Amino acid sequence: MLKIYKSHESGPLQELSLKTLEKGAWISIIDPTPYELKVVGDLTAVEADFLRAALDDEERSHTDVEDNAVLVLTNVPVVRNPGSYDTLPLGIILTPDYFITVCLEETPVLADFSEATARTFRTFKKTRLLFQILYKSATFYLKYLRQISKLSDEIEHTLRDNMENDDILRLLELQKGLTYFNAALRSDGAVLDRLMRFRNSQNTKSVINIYEEDEDLLEDVIIENKQAREMVEMYSQILARTSDTFASIISNNQNLVMKFLAAMTIILAIPTLISSFFGMNVPVPWAEQGSAFLYLAAISVLIAGGSAYVLWRHKMF
Repeated sequence: MLKIYKSHESGPLQELSLKTLEKGAWISIIDPTPYELKVVGDLTAVEADFLRAALDDEERSHTDVEDNAVLVLTNVPVVRNPGSYDTLPLGIILTPDYFITVCLEETPVLADFSEATARTFRTFKKTRLLFQILYKSATFYLKYLRQISKLSDEIEHTLRDNMENDDILRLLELQKGLTYFNAALRSDGAVLDRLMRFRNSQNTKSVINIYEEDEDLLEDVIIENKQAREMVEMYSQILARTSDTFASIISNNQNLVMKFLAAMTIILAIPTLISSFFGMNVPVPWAEQGSAFLYLAAISVLIAGGSAYVLWRHKMF
């Protein structure tokens, strides 16, 4: 899917086509076809490798500069389903004339830049729009981290009452999401540091012009990124300790059950042993007495009761 937008000085966002493409336009490419990539590459003179960089879902964040074009590849957070979080590469390409974004699927980060919010950004202010997208990505990381914290608290309260496999698997899914976030935020942090160094780079002057207010916005992005990384590390430690704690509880409960079953086995073995002795096909005491069964039953109960008392004193159950 390919869409082209251009901001007007008055604020509204105009949608263009490939035939009416103008300088200062934003070309948004979502899950593109080879034909769309070729057409955009021909019209904007952008290297095909730049356009395809974000189409590898394992690609890590980085920057690249070549032939009056700057590629900023960042990883943005996405929600696959309730309780499942992941990251997705987003390629942002800046040229002297155009602002291009490439992604495998629609993301909430880019969805916030639409006609409804057109007054908050300008497609021809490419550097500022880049920093706004990065800032929006950082805010979504923080938003999803708060959701993960809330979900982990709910799962913890549920596990205290009833340990189900589904809840433990949900906890594992949250840990996976935090791992993805941690890796993405670290690589995004390196990209932000590189962008900060672009201020004094002559190679990017024709593409990225960082003004004072843009620099302030970039610093805000760096601060948000660091805050998100700290939150990820904190929540990762909490979830890891929570998992270890519940693993210990499960192991302890299993030990209690095994100890109880061992005690019951000892108690039940006593009447079994006595009845085995007197059930042999040989002469045994009291064989001629009619009330022998009652005597043996009473003896078995007394011995089993005594054994149960001894085991109870030793906290076997």
